[in-house]
Amino acid sequence: MAKADKTATMSRLHSAARLARTALAARLLAHGFYAGQDQIMLALDREDGQTPGNLAGRLGVRPPTITKTINRLQAQGFLEKRASSADARQAHIFLTDTGRDIIHAIEKSVKKTEKQALKGLDKKDQKALFKLLARIEANLSNEELVLIDDDAESDD
Repeated sequence: MAKADKTATMSRLHSAARLARTALAARLLAHGFYAGQDQIMLALDREDGQTPGNLAGRLGVRPPTITKTINRLQAQGFLEKRASSADARQAHIFLTDTGRDIIHAIEKSVKKTEKQALKGLDKKDQKALFKLLARIEANLSNEELVLIDDDAESDD
């Protein structure tokens, strides 16, 4: 790689991520959501009743950030906090009916943004990109690479 290109890959990766976040944020704003709120909503859709600390850990954000976002979503009527039956000091976060109703719109926004980002890439290129991004994530998080691949046997 030429000297001028030493940071080209990271620059391109950063730019693509920023553009994807911007495109998704515009779609989410149409539904009254700000960047990051969608991730909490989707995490609770997968597993309702998580603690703020658990959500922060899963989403890779600091607890004060998650608390602030949860409070905003609660004020909007999408979430509710309930005290734990085992420990009243511990809160669990649940989607409200309104929150559950908006999940489809969030998923649709994510899907449209992904479709826009992947336009012009065939299925093989999309699969290769997914694997490369998973490798980059694993490298940067110092975690073992885990790929979920439904047709792994057919690729060998």
